[in-house]
Amino acid sequence: MNVAIAAATGRRVLTQLRHDPRTLALLLVVPVVLMLLMKTVFWNQDGVFQRVGPPLLGIFPLTSMFLVTSVAMLRERTSGTLERLLSMPLAKVDLLLGYALAFGAVAVVQTVIVSMVAFALLDLNIEGPIVALVPLATLNALLGMAMGLFVSAFAATEFQAVQFMPAFLLPQFLLSGLLTPRSAMLRGLELLSDVLPMTYAYDALARVAAGDGLETRLGLDIGLLALGTVASLALGAATLRRRTA
Repeated sequence: MNVAIAAATGRRVLTQLRHDPRTLALLLVVPVVLMLLMKTVFWNQDGVFQRVGPPLLGIFPLTSMFLVTSVAMLRERTSGTLERLLSMPLAKVDLLLGYALAFGAVAVVQTVIVSMVAFALLDLNIEGPIVALVPLATLNALLGMAMGLFVSAFAATEFQAVQFMPAFLLPQFLLSGLLTPRSAMLRGLELLSDVLPMTYAYDALARVAAGDGLETRLGLDIGLLALGTVASLALGAATLRRRTA
């Protein structure tokens, strides 16, 4: 691993994002709009918004980061950029670390903006420390980035990459426990949810909102989230080829 090469890759990705206002709007504006929409939908049911709002602070960035990263990496693959990069003294881990640095920086900005809007303008309240939600939501966004890098290997066009979002993320969203407690699901669905990363993304955010400490299940959720991110990056590295198919 070469930190200088990874940093240069991160700068290149950030430069590309800076010249792509539509992608920046998707990353920075859309999560805010979705949070505003959720507040409006539950305007007369504030208790519901207080329950679902904190988990969505992480799930919305996870979703948008998954979409943007999968499309961005697909462009690298299909345009031949990836093949040219890997013909240089650039290790796969340097490339993936560069993407993680770039999108991690965007994830921090994204999370801070959404959190400011939610807590300052939409009256979202939690029992736990607000500052704990920012790194946790950022970790959720990094998980979305890592899964997007992995899934991009199975798409041949940008349209197919977009199709993976409902196919890959929607089942996780439905089984995460946000809509109904997992204990109330059919046993088979509950067992399936145990191996889905978004389950622990939701659970960790919900526990922070409830004020649970690290000595409880929250620590395990954070560890599994980090493990899922590393595993997705490893699988993404395994799909990188020096020659474009």
